[in-house]
Amino acid sequence: MTTYRLDLPWTKPPLSMNDRRNHFAHARIVKQIRNTVHLLAIAAHLPRDCEHVTVQLHYAPRDERRRDTDNLVATLKPMCDALAKGTTAHPGYGLVEDDTPMWMSKPEPIIHPKTGTGVGEMWLEIEVEIGVDG
Repeated sequence: MTTYRLDLPWTKPPLSMNDRRNHFAHARIVKQIRNTVHLLAIAAHLPRDCEHVTVQLHYAPRDERRRDTDNLVATLKPMCDALAKGTTAHPGYGLVEDDTPMWMSKPEPIIHPKTGTGVGEMWLEIEVEIGVDG
């Protein structure tokens, strides 16, 4: 098993399950997340065509306000879409064939204690299962 870390540029989640944005604003943010994570995967030289991966979102907020981990799923979903192969309309990196459970596990995001810097941090930890042939 090999673990990769992708440091994300956001200081707070760009999407939340509690968002009440119009469809066009939401779609624009989803596209930005997908593009950013795709580029980060390329820069990190992640492998492609893996048998199975586990992708977990981590968030260390800037303060101690209460937060629900399930709200982070809205941000995690387009990240996972970007890491999988994707479609013609929405190409992905190709880490795995698809982001369904057969190829990708997505445990609940983790919210860490506040950073102490006054600035939030987000990152993805990606565990890649190396096959017998890999």
